[in-house]
Amino acid sequence: MSALFITATGTGIGKTLVTAALTFQLKQKGHNAIALKPVISGFEDGGKPNDTTILAAAAGLDIGPATIERISPWRFKAPLSPNIAAAREGREIPIEELVAFCKKTIAGNDYTLIEGIGGSHVPLARGYLVADWIKALEIPALVVTGSYLGTLSHTLTTLRALKADRIPVAGVVVSASREEPMALAETVTALKDQSPDTKIFPLKRILEEPLWKHAPDLIRVFE
Repeated sequence: MSALFITATGTGIGKTLVTAALTFQLKQKGHNAIALKPVISGFEDGGKPNDTTILAAAAGLDIGPATIERISPWRFKAPLSPNIAAAREGREIPIEELVAFCKKTIAGNDYTLIEGIGGSHVPLARGYLVADWIKALEIPALVVTGSYLGTLSHTLTTLRALKADRIPVAGVVVSASREEPMALAETVTALKDQSPDTKIFPLKRILEEPLWKHAPDLIRVFE
């Protein structure tokens, strides 16, 4: 069994693209792979595409209520930090249940990809961050970042924070941003210079839909 927690330096960086691409590529090679996004905010019923339905499509699953529940049991409407989105609905994220749900899925599949929510240190509940969730699962984190202005500081800060939390990092995927002050390769080189022991994987902008189906080979992150 192998599992990864896909986190990021912030929101809207490319976690879902990376998670979906990895799921699709693993299944193309015949592996038993499942992708989860257990907690999602900004979720709207009614058939609109969202992170959950993208992961379902990449896994070749029919998109319906049962699949959505299987991938994202904790769904909230407000596009806010999950603890705040939950509070607006008079709810709380049950941390023990969340961790148990993830561990059960990991135990039942060859590969399990768990997409987090927001950045690596977003609050889930009072006194509990996404990083605490990763640590409880005892699996490596794959950090997704961009090539936007400020990414070097955000990425290095995230790596240092994860290290301080004693969370192993499988690598960093640099997903090209719409606007980038320097070439993707320069961002990758700069990160390697500052964090030479970290595996860095560039991900160029993809123009063909669905994006996850046309991503370059990312399975190397498991090596």
